Amino acid sequence: MDKIKNIQAWEILDSRGNPTVAVRAELDSGACGEAAVPSGASTGKHEAVELRDDDKTRFNGLGVLKAVDNVNNAIAPELKGMDPTGQGKVDNRLLNLDGTENKSNLGANAMLGVSLAIAHAAAASAKKPLYSYLGCQNSYILPVPLLNILNGGKHASDSTDFQEFMIAPAGALSFAHALRMAAEIYQALKSLIKVQKFNTNVGDEGGFAPSLPSNQAALDLIIDAMQKAGYKPGVDCFIALDPASSEFYEDGTYVLAREGKRLSRQEMVQYYVKRTQEYPIISIEDGMAEDDWEGWRMLCEAIGDRVQLVGDDLYVTNIKRLSKGIEQKASNSILIKLNQIGTLSETIAAINMARQAGWTAVVSHRSGETEDVTIADLCAGLSTGQIKTGAPCRSERTAKYNRLLRIESELGTCAKYAGMEAFYNLK
Repeated sequence: MDKIKNIQAWEILDSRGNPTVAVRAELDSGACGEAAVPSGASTGKHEAVELRDDDKTRFNGLGVLKAVDNVNNAIAPELKGMDPTGQGKVDNRLLNLDGTENKSNLGANAMLGVSLAIAHAAAASAKKPLYSYLGCQNSYILPVPLLNILNGGKHASDSTDFQEFMIAPAGALSFAHALRMAAEIYQALKSLIKVQKFNTNVGDEGGFAPSLPSNQAALDLIIDAMQKAGYKPGVDCFIALDPASSEFYEDGTYVLAREGKRLSRQEMVQYYVKRTQEYPIISIEDGMAEDDWEGWRMLCEAIGDRVQLVGDDLYVTNIKRLSKGIEQKASNSILIKLNQIGTLSETIAAINMARQAGWTAVVSHRSGETEDVTIADLCAGLSTGQIKTGAPCRSERTAKYNRLLRIESELGTCAKYAGMEAFYNLK
């Protein structure tokens, strides 16, 4: 039986030019696995702790040498000799070593890097791609990509109030077809933005970031782009939103500065009701603030039967918060971000809990990304049905999409594209 021989971490740069953690795990057989940890900009306050150095002489205090040292000197000796295929035991050892509720001792960034590197090493030892190692099944579902083609909020300055305007090519015939549709719509959007004399700079996740007068103007642009590319809105392709509403929630009200509006939770719910009646919006993530449980329940009651309502900051991939959401019927979907919780096992537990409740689970990147493609394999291996990993632009985003293209090609007839079945809990 293969055993963990060595674990080593080092500091690398993410897509925003900030430091993050990379980890390599080596087994006795010589099999190795590597992982790099992403970092968010719009982070929920309930997320596991991302350990930073706070040394202002390096990277403006954002260095991760403490997390690296924790891997090399606190974690590695404790995991040496363990069976890498026992992911649950490995992750439990990490949790016990940290000993805190929010991973503030070792850091979720240190723990996740180790957890994922060991999974990759175990897959390499088994001579399987990670998706096959995680899935161990005869057929796989390839996810519908939710592509952030227009950025706002914290992902792009002087743009919209809402953080992300995405497209969901659920009407495609395959993942490759879906990605082609998305790329064509993306290029059509670029040409429309040019015609309207806005800049075509892109935000953190590759989406365009024009200085638009309102959030509705962004929706209109995307509909025009779909049609210009030759696709029918609401049939071939849909709209998905991530307002990231915690970012514009002030003193119990929702402030849409671009539109000069200050809305109560009831008015915010009605705002979404109206928009979903006017546009083919199939998914809304973080439509209400992270602790506005009453607002979430109101929104779910109003449109939860026909729109996917995804909790990100609300749940932070944490089964304790997810359990509360299921009990209160606060939404019908969860966003899955590995670095919000810190281990692969806890991530899979959240996906499974959501499924058992009849909810969907959308696996997601972060705005500060790396070339690591683990989430692509996770989506395919667990057949989650949906992935969110940015625009069809910037290599740290396209790396995930390109990995899924390769997986689809490898699987051949054993791969099925999720399509509209990805939204199985909607009427």
